[in-house]
Amino acid sequence: MKTAFIFPGQGAQTVGMAKDIADALPDAANLFETADKIAGFELSRICFEGPPEKLNTTACSQPAIFVTSAAVLHAFRKTPAAENLQPDITAGLSLGEYTALYAAGLVAFEDALKLVIQRGRAMQDAAERNPGSMVSIIGLDRPTVVQLCEKAAQGELLRPVNFNCPGQIVVSGTIPACKRAEKLAPEFGAIKAVTLQVAGAFHTEMMTHAAKALTNALQHCKIEDPDRTKVIANISAEYYQNAHQIKQGLAKQLTNPILWQMSVEKLIADGIEQFYEIGPGRVLTGLMKRINRKARITNLSTLQALRQYTA
Repeated sequence: MKTAFIFPGQGAQTVGMAKDIADALPDAANLFETADKIAGFELSRICFEGPPEKLNTTACSQPAIFVTSAAVLHAFRKTPAAENLQPDITAGLSLGEYTALYAAGLVAFEDALKLVIQRGRAMQDAAERNPGSMVSIIGLDRPTVVQLCEKAAQGELLRPVNFNCPGQIVVSGTIPACKRAEKLAPEFGAIKAVTLQVAGAFHTEMMTHAAKALTNALQHCKIEDPDRTKVIANISAEYYQNAHQIKQGLAKQLTNPILWQMSVEKLIADGIEQFYEIGPGRVLTGLMKRINRKARITNLSTLQALRQYTA
């Protein structure tokens, strides 16, 4: 049976995530201890205890989600059910692509975490330099969302950037343009439009400053060429061929749309029969039900979920 490990991105974080796993498994706790040293602050305490306003910042939520996902992955691999389970493909939603690369054995935990920390800080800084926003549009197809953006933009930046699943597309741009999009969405037939609690206009050229900083960081990071496990790229919905392409893709992520729906559809078309969502929350499990209701997906986000799966 062909399998894929998939990993969530920013927005999946919740206070208390992975505390049950870290309490039960010393090896998982060690990952958080290592992360605290690399981050230079008590990342584990923020994951386990909050406060939410600290955890939800871009600079903190990104490394927090990465470490949590890595801890869940580690716990899963310690179970008898996954002892010899090597995924055919890994994938991650935006930030989750870093965990996908780690899970595929293409980058070391410490190196990936350093990149994620720099990514979060760079995106936070870019957002403060150039404030923006994002709005989730529910119930419209791609052409209609494009029309909505054209009307709401009024000469400002506004475009669809996250193609998550049928009927859920996120637009990103200047704050005034996003406000107009939220207000105009019902006129185009949207079920609803929700402003996201994010720091800026992610996946647009308003993140160019962050992309440059990340490009510099990637030059000093060791990433291996894909071997046994393939990794699919967010920005193209195609498989990475080599390390150079991976580094380019990670940098381009910040200023280009995320093609999650297309990526999942490709994995299904290529024969993936079993998906495992590994990390905090159930975001990707929910999206999967909208992309292909028949797809088999197992959510592994808590110690209880791991125990139920392996019972």
